[in-house]
Amino acid sequence: MLLKSTTRHIRIFAGEIDRDGELVPSQQVLTLDVDPDNEFNWSEDALQKVYRKFDELVEASSGADLTDYNLRRVGSDLEHYLRSLLQLGELSYNLSARVTNYSMGVPQVVIDDKQQAKELIEG
Repeated sequence: MLLKSTTRHIRIFAGEIDRDGELVPSQQVLTLDVDPDNEFNWSEDALQKVYRKFDELVEASSGADLTDYNLRRVGSDLEHYLRSLLQLGELSYNLSARVTNYSMGVPQVVIDDKQQAKELIEG
């Protein structure tokens, strides 16, 4: 049976992709799919941070049984990590995405001009 964790932006599978592109279940290998719907704009640095965080979380749970619960916990922790990257401005929403969902919160708008701020507030 294939164990997996699926959140809006993180998918983790207990398996690996073979030469034919098929996912083969494995108790030794985890496969990570980040932002499958391309909801965010990614820099290489931000993506590498997610992969490093994933490695950290997997390492922290080494020795524990590979269960749905443990895999979902890693996925949930990574989802929260993405939110923190978005809040820090290291990620931004992809406004050209198929669906603009703002599932991690409404984007922040930086206003440099007091007149623009007043116009936004007054509508």
